[in-house]
Amino acid sequence: MGKIAVLLNDACDERERLGGEPGLAARTLAAGDGWAVEDVVCTYRPSDASFEEQHARYRVALVGAGTFNCRGPHGRELLTPGSLLLGNAGEGFECGHEHGTGDRCLAFAYEPELFERLAFEAGVRGKPRLKALRVPPVRALAPLVADACAAWATTPVESAWDEVAVRLAAAAARFAGAPTRAPRSPRNAERGVVRAVRLIERDASQRLELDELAREASLSRFHFVRAFALATGLTPHRYVLRARLRRAAVRLATNDARVVDVAIASGFRDVSNFNHAFRAEFGTTPRAHRRSAERRGDERIVPH
Repeated sequence: MGKIAVLLNDACDERERLGGEPGLAARTLAAGDGWAVEDVVCTYRPSDASFEEQHARYRVALVGAGTFNCRGPHGRELLTPGSLLLGNAGEGFECGHEHGTGDRCLAFAYEPELFERLAFEAGVRGKPRLKALRVPPVRALAPLVADACAAWATTPVESAWDEVAVRLAAAAARFAGAPTRAPRSPRNAERGVVRAVRLIERDASQRLELDELAREASLSRFHFVRAFALATGLTPHRYVLRARLRRAAVRLATNDARVVDVAIASGFRDVSNFNHAFRAEFGTTPRAHRRSAERRGDERIVPH
């Protein structure tokens, strides 16, 4: 995730240095029969007006870095790293960065026929309709998010993106079929939560006490825990743990550092605790995750 955030920070810094206008920079990474994936970097600031767009196709976008607010037919949500932004073909939406500058997303677009077929294969009956604007970074999505981020960081061949595209569409169709509605936290509380999220995402491996995060959010401990869970879908502890494990999974898939070194670099003091948390999150051990990533890498090698 660190590599993903670096490009966003560089883009925002360049905009400030050059005094440029805010904007979205989208780079197509791959495309197939009925789908495409883009690397989208947004450099809008809190002082910039929110902007409106419309989904031309079904959209599932993984937030890799930064935070932003989005309003659509199904309400208003805060999008944080590891969460999914969802949209149906033809729907309008409005995004803004009232709490912090910029974001970077891995955005998949699907033609209706393909998305409907993938949803049916995932067990969704009837015409699929994404009834939620966001899927928070829940545990069930952790392996998929980690695989997508690893592919994002290493720029694989198109066949790897095809697999991620299929899995993301199925997950979106399942998770957004019948969303639960939770009460929203006040705007001022959400602004504080975003500051805490950005502190975590700056370096999730650092020791972050609840008091420190609550101070960053300018909220009491009790109000902070409640507001954080309402805004992000996770408790602060779960969010930090999930951010650390997500980074560890990407490190294991993209370099050959020892497992103990990956654990320490990701913020775990004890490798046994890391192994236990990793297995609980991803359903496999760190070494097995690395071997699986290596096998996928070998399969993706294009013969000359």
